[in-house]
This record gives sequence, C-alpha cells and structure tokens, in this order.
Amino acid sequence: MPFSAMENQNIGVTRSKRDLPPAHFSLKIQTYSLLPKTEVEKYDSGVFEAGGHKWRLSLHPNETEEGIGYISLYLAIAETDTYPEGWEVYADYKLFLLDHLQKKYLTVQDADGDMKRFHKEKTEWGFTKLLTLEAFKNSSNGYLVDDCCEFGAEIFVYSRNSEWESLAMVKEPSDGTFRYEMENFSAKAQPSYYSKVFTVGERNWKLRVWPKGNTAQRDKAISIYLNLDDWKSLPPKRALYVKYKLRILDQVSGKHEQITGTHWFSSSSSEWGYPIFMTLDKLHQDSNGFIKDNKLIAEIEFLTISVIKVYS
Repeated sequence: MPFSAMENQNIGVTRSKRDLPPAHFSLKIQTYSLLPKTEVEKYDSGVFEAGGHKWRLSLHPNETEEGIGYISLYLAIAETDTYPEGWEVYADYKLFLLDHLQKKYLTVQDADGDMKRFHKEKTEWGFTKLLTLEAFKNSSNGYLVDDCCEFGAEIFVYSRNSEWESLAMVKEPSDGTFRYEMENFSAKAQPSYYSKVFTVGERNWKLRVWPKGNTAQRDKAISIYLNLDDWKSLPPKRALYVKYKLRILDQVSGKHEQITGTHWFSSSSSEWGYPIFMTLDKLHQDSNGFIKDNKLIAEIEFLTISVIKVYS
C-alpha cells in the first residue's frame, strides 16, 4: 500500500517517516512468520526504562476483534506494584516500524498530541490499527524483509517540576509606616545613621539619614534615603517597586516636609532617596518645628509595594 494512502487509515492517528531510530527501545523479531503460527494472542517485550518509569511493548501479531486485517502495537507501563495508591503517569509516546529498504522509521502517534494517562485501570495505550497486515507483509514496503522486522518506542513523561510566580501590587500595606526618632540630634557627628531594620511587604528596610548632607550637599542640606536591607537575597535582575512618602515631621504645627516618590529596588540599586531633602537653614529654624527637644523624626509611609512570591 502506498504510504500516502496509509496515512489516512485511522482518524486521529498520524504517520510519518524519519531517519532517527527510536530513542528508548527497539524490538527486533527474526523469522516473524513463525510467531503468528504459535497462536499467541500477544508478545510482550522485556522491560525497558524511560522517563523514570518501566515500560514494555505489547505486539499482537494476529488480528484482533477491534483490528481485523491489522497488526496492533501497544505501550504498557510495567512494574507498578510499588506505586502509591491512586498513581498516575502522563506520557506522550511514539511507536515505530522500520522500513528496511528506505532505512527510515515509520512513526505512528496520536494526531491530537494529548498526553495519555496511565493508571491502575488503564496501563497500556497504543494502536489497534498500526498497519494493515497486507501492507506489513508486502516486502516491497520494506517492513518485513527476509522474515525480519523491527518495532520501537519513544516516550516523553510529563513531570511537573516547575515553579510559578505571583506578583501583587499592594496598596497601603499593613505596618507600612515607620518612624525613625533621632534623639540628641545636635550631637550627631557621624556622616550618616541607619535606623533599625523594619519589615514591609515581606522585605527588610532601613532609613538612612545624613544629618549634615552627603557628597556635594555636605553642610548644605539634610539627606534621607530608603535602604533595602536584604537586597542580597534578591535573584539577579529581580526588582521591587515602591511608591512612598518620605517626610520629616513638624512636631509643633504638623506642617510636615514630605516628598512622594517611586523606585524599583534591586541588588544593583538597593538605596534611593534625596541628597537635598531640606536645607539645613530650614531644618534648624525653630519656628518650623522639625527639631524639638533636640529630637528629629523621619518617617516613611509605603503607599504601594510589589510583593513577589515563588511557588514550586
């Protein structure tokens, strides 16, 4: 039978030919003509391994009630006695028959491409109508040559070992406001001071205050920054979004000095803020109330923060 005609023998089955042999198992049969005469219903191959499971091929050399006039070939999962109750294995497979003349492999597979579910009540899948007996026995087709033939199997087992990620943009997160109270502010002699670590959005943060300014703003302005304390735990190229209000509190009249900003924090950009948050002249003016009883209060309010969770 011409191969083009054979392709449409069964709805839902595709047939093609390829040069590569089966990746996992081949079954070579010599003096094939004697096998059907034994009246054996089926021949089960030895067990082979693929995708972490044991398998075998099951060949029906004689006609079956469902496949009159055809040779049938099935893939069966084997040695499942130790599997847990309710086990199931999903696999995509291809079955093969060697064309000796063209040195190519007839490749038979389900057209829908769906994974097949192997389980206790359904341990084998395959093709009742793999090939007509007429086409198989016709030596000009190359499948049975010198009374020898070769079948094969290739199996891809679906193993869910993936991770998935959840990204949430959380507005007004709980415990999203933190105050850093700097007592005895006029005596602060170090260039900068860190607050204690606080947690927002499952991440650790600190405020950093330069009482007399940093870099070019030294002795001109107070500088304030938000610092991602646990940046080392971030995977490469992972970033966290924050929208915030950063302020210095007016402890007298409540007219706070504040800046609203945004930033994507990452391992390469773990600190963000303002070298000129407020001039020192404005900060130290008594009527503004920013320093009271020699205490300055810096505050950060998280308006929105990205929260990323990875599941496996």
